[in-house]
Amino acid sequence: MPDASTKFPGFSRDTLDDAIVNPEVMANEDEIHGLYAKLRAEDPVHWTEPKGFRPFWSLTKHADITAVSKANDRFVNSLRTYLGPIESEEWIKNTTGDTHIFRTLVDLDDPEHMKLRRLTHEWFLPTNLRKLEAKIAEIAKAHVDRMAALGTECDFVNEVALWYPLRVIMMLIGIPESDEPMMLKMTQEIFGPGDPDVVARSNLITKGPNAVGGSGDPQIDLLALAQEFFRYFGAITADRRANPRDDLATVIANGRIDDAAIGELQAMSYYVIAATAGHDTTSSTVSGGLLGLLRNPGELAKLKADPGLIPSFVEESIRWVTPVKHFMRTCVEDTKVGGKTIRAGEALALFYWSANRDEAVFDDPFAFRVDRKPNPHIAFGHGVHLCLGLHLARLEMRILFEELLRRIDRIELAGEPKNTKANFVSGLKTLPVRFQMR
Repeated sequence: MPDASTKFPGFSRDTLDDAIVNPEVMANEDEIHGLYAKLRAEDPVHWTEPKGFRPFWSLTKHADITAVSKANDRFVNSLRTYLGPIESEEWIKNTTGDTHIFRTLVDLDDPEHMKLRRLTHEWFLPTNLRKLEAKIAEIAKAHVDRMAALGTECDFVNEVALWYPLRVIMMLIGIPESDEPMMLKMTQEIFGPGDPDVVARSNLITKGPNAVGGSGDPQIDLLALAQEFFRYFGAITADRRANPRDDLATVIANGRIDDAAIGELQAMSYYVIAATAGHDTTSSTVSGGLLGLLRNPGELAKLKADPGLIPSFVEESIRWVTPVKHFMRTCVEDTKVGGKTIRAGEALALFYWSANRDEAVFDDPFAFRVDRKPNPHIAFGHGVHLCLGLHLARLEMRILFEELLRRIDRIELAGEPKNTKANFVSGLKTLPVRFQMR
């Protein structure tokens, strides 16, 4: 990839402010990285006023984002978590009485955030995940078998990467495989991209008795999906309270906060974050990591020659893709960030993808290197909101690529990959590949 800092010198302020929230721009990696590089070089803490959005500060440098992430007493999550148009924010508030449909861990501040986080903390520790490694390896093998059964070509996103982490997280939660299509639709559309191709794909997958939404109005469909989520996981909660099992759903359903049973919204929101963060982000990183190898055949050869590099390849894939492109914070007391004064009540967007290409932190940041060390990426966030499932994501990717690289003789692009059009969670929506399996 060319040096992004010289690629797009012609952004005007209005164009830049609108572009930074534009899903079309996010889907064009050269364009968005050119924009980020310009901001890092010229205005890394940038007051941003996009049309149709409430204004905010855009943070694009690694040091500023990590500093704000650590100062959770001065920068809170609960007031504004994601970048959304004013119209959507007002619709949610008028419909639900809150600024959020769900209140997941990323939408909460301490002490409630930490009390809820502790419920499942042990489940996601490496010591517990090691007990599940054999089951995850079986799932990885089944999905590589599925790829092999397709012959010599497939769309790696839609036929492998979407389904593998979904099955893993459903196994952990305790959801039957038969409900995969419905769960895929929920994870893709409640917190996933609003890309019409993705919506059309999930509608196709869930045709028939499991179909939800499809009115043509994205807000009505979103509410219908949320209501279906409440219905589905309400039944799961009732079952696990009556019939506890060794699964994550049982831990959530029987969780207690301050000596009281977990509330309905708290429980439903917990299922949401487990299902979405445990699926969509990992599937994007699996696909993006493979594309990084395909566009850098020397790195693929290096990895195949030395499978011991798979853990560092996984970290580089996570840095490269950075599936969660931003989170928001709101300042609660006047604070200096990057030399600028952020006033109480002002919002900040932490652009992680930009931080993970920061020239001040990463040597040759636009090169994909399977042996990159050190690799202090912040794709999992930083501070108290560090991703709860980071060890699971790393484990899933390592196991899948150990299986895939062991069995594949040759693999190459068979068409042009396409990115989802989304400004929050995004990645590849198609990755056509041609391959020869052992």
